[in-house]
Formats: sequence, C-alpha cells, structure tokens
Amino acid sequence: MTLTPLMTSSISIIIPTLNEAENIPALKPLVQQVAEIIIVDGGSSDTTVQLATDLGLSVLHTDRGRGAQLNLGAGKATSQILLFLHADTVLPQAFPNLVNNCLAQKEIILGAFSLGIESTSLPLRIISIGANVRSRILQLPYGDQSLFIHKTDFEKLGGFPETPIMEDYIFVNLAKKKGKVETLPQTVLTSARRWQKLGPVRTTCMNQLMILGYRLGVTPEKLASFYRGGSLFRKFGRNKRTHTID
Repeated sequence: MTLTPLMTSSISIIIPTLNEAENIPALKPLVQQVAEIIIVDGGSSDTTVQLATDLGLSVLHTDRGRGAQLNLGAGKATSQILLFLHADTVLPQAFPNLVNNCLAQKEIILGAFSLGIESTSLPLRIISIGANVRSRILQLPYGDQSLFIHKTDFEKLGGFPETPIMEDYIFVNLAKKKGKVETLPQTVLTSARRWQKLGPVRTTCMNQLMILGYRLGVTPEKLASFYRGGSLFRKFGRNKRTHTID
C-alpha cells in the first residue's frame, strides 16, 4: 500500500474503482487537501491502479462490489472523517472546511453535497434539481453526492451493507435513525455517463423501481438480478452496460 505524502486535514477520501483510468488524473489536486486518498479497486483491467500508484495514492484490492470496497477503505482509513467519493465526481472548492464545519454540528451524523451533473441537457438538469429536493426534504442523498461521516459513527452504523445494489440507500436510511442527514448547498459535479447508458428517463424510472421493490420487501439480490439482466433491462437493450443508483 502506497501512502499519500502530505497530510493537511483529518479527512480520508475513499474511492471505489473499476476501470476508472480516465478519471484518476483529475484526483491530483485533492492530494494536498486531505490526509489520504484510498483507492479500493475491484479488479480493473485498465491502468487505474498504476495511475493511482503514480499519484502516490493508497491502493487496496478486493473483489468487485461497491459496499465491500467502501468498507475495506473505511477500515484502513487513518482519519477521523471519511468521505466516500465516486471516481467521476469533482468536489467543490474548499470542501475540507465544508465537511469539517458540517460534522462539527452534534446533531448531524451524515453529510453530503448537492448534486450537479456535467451536462447541459434539460432532463438531467431536472433530475439534479429533483435529487437535491429529495436530499433536503427526505434527508436522503445518494452516493454520487459524496457522503461523509465521522469514522466512529460509520463503525457504529456497521458500515455499508455488502449488497449487490442499494448499499447507499440502505446506509443513509440507517443513519437517519441515529441523527440528522445534512445536504450542503455546495455542489459536486458528477459525470452524466450513468444516465447516458439507458437515457435519463429510463434510468430514473429504473432507479425508482428499485427503491419501490426494496420498500416492498424484495431482496437486494433479486433487485440486482432484475436491474442488471431482467426483462425490462433486456427490453432497453441487452448490450447496454449496467450501473448502480449510487
């Protein structure tokens, strides 16, 4: 494991990866802003690991699975605060101060940023607005909004469920039972790629079906099977790559 050289804040950034070589170079500015950046790779076949190592980032290896990857990174983190970041997401300026100030409020157990999507598409702008309304009113941000939490609270919650899907949804709902979940007004900027696979409307409908199914008692395993290879997905096109709702 290679350690990030400069430690300037009490934040560990944890990034699960699988073939994210195109996004690794953009992490370089973060190196000087946090205590460490931990890449948890799920078996990349591209140059993700080499690029991360060249930047001096910590690199861990495990089987593919976002929940398990995030938990492994959290377990190895040395900082008081954990920030879970998608490789294709850009954090707002001065994010360390924003994170520290948010979690300094005793009633807040979990924080996140507002969602911005890297696209001028009207449907995606509407989706980001809807996501931010949901986050604030329901206290329900998703993983693409860069969740952050004290490590001690993360451990008390038992970490992310190591399910094949819905791990962020389940985790945030668990956190809500223990304290306030705060969505900051500052935005992260995330790639539009996960909405471009099936299109914004189909992707949103699929995500909502997953949530409805989970709330009705369908297991994450069955939901994942449906999401990644079910009849509705085949109707949209067998050759599309799948994604998660994080």
